[in-house]
Amino acid sequence: MTFELKAKDAQSSARAGVMTTDHGVIETPIFMPVGTVASVKGVHQRELKNDINPDIILGNTYHLFLRPQTPILEKAGGLHKFMNWDRNILTDSGGYQVYSLSANRKIKEEGVKFKSHIDGSMHMFTPENVMEIQRSIGADIIMAFDECTPYPCDYNYAKRSMHMTHRWLDRCINHLEKTPFMYDYSQTFFPIVQGSTYKDLRKQSAEYIANAGAEGNAIGGLSVGEPAEEMYAMTEVVTDILPEDKPRYLMGVGTPINILENIALGIDMFDCVMPTRNARNGMLFTAHGTINMKNAKWKDDFSPIDEMGITFVDTEYSKAYLKHLFSVNELLGKQIATIHNLGFYMWLVREARKHILAGDFRIWKDKMVKQMNKRL
Repeated sequence: MTFELKAKDAQSSARAGVMTTDHGVIETPIFMPVGTVASVKGVHQRELKNDINPDIILGNTYHLFLRPQTPILEKAGGLHKFMNWDRNILTDSGGYQVYSLSANRKIKEEGVKFKSHIDGSMHMFTPENVMEIQRSIGADIIMAFDECTPYPCDYNYAKRSMHMTHRWLDRCINHLEKTPFMYDYSQTFFPIVQGSTYKDLRKQSAEYIANAGAEGNAIGGLSVGEPAEEMYAMTEVVTDILPEDKPRYLMGVGTPINILENIALGIDMFDCVMPTRNARNGMLFTAHGTINMKNAKWKDDFSPIDEMGITFVDTEYSKAYLKHLFSVNELLGKQIATIHNLGFYMWLVREARKHILAGDFRIWKDKMVKQMNKRL
């Protein structure tokens, strides 16, 4: 993978860059739609490619390991071929999913023993086998196995957990060196900064991660319930330390406003289930605020879903029609809302990039944040 910085904003830490992997070019800042189980929920790959048009999507190690399982993915020739997606894929390491199984897992130095949410079977994730699983899945960017701490989190627990994440990182790196690529393209490895909402721990972790010398770096353990101000404060501490010439990925973030504020702090990559999950519950994000499609006020509003017309659904359907689909629990409603939200997220990061290149990002960002912070 290569990464080249194209522009920096004079009034913030925002950057525009270009990442290149064997599956193509990724222009940053970028949002990665979440395709947990080898599918971005409710969207055909054709719509994903032609209408939403992301350079990269995300898959999930924990879920893919359980189903369809790695032997099937290997037989298919890797995740790209299995799901018929010829652009970039990133897989997270499963650390976050295992964290969210709090009642059904046991964390030890060796790794994490957990109970499958599907059939209750017991499994073990270690830094070593998670590297092997990600080799089998075959994503272009693969993540270190880490422990994601909850919020709020006791200082001593956060500190112990961070040090274990660092030891696990060393094991990931050692094992990757002995584990060859499985397919005819290379994979890039990102370690993950932890440290909860403690400035000194985040600083320590960022230094450790920077010293690992990986091709890109990630920030984990935020967007787990802490106030946005704490997220921004921790991101700023970390981006000040992580190398400038490598991409920075803030995991699991967030709302459109969170994304713009973190771009301003120097983040290049984002992923979040929010645009797809909220879409399925009838919440649409727009440049002028959020819309709850379940509200009665839309039942006779025949205006387009979104006048901006970012994707085909925005102008092909009316708010009244979409409100009707949600009221009768029709699947099409969820699909339309999902395409709209993902299209909007892609528009937002690409617009941010344009303004970074044009040199007026800060002014545009402040205007957008004010505009989007409304319920329509």
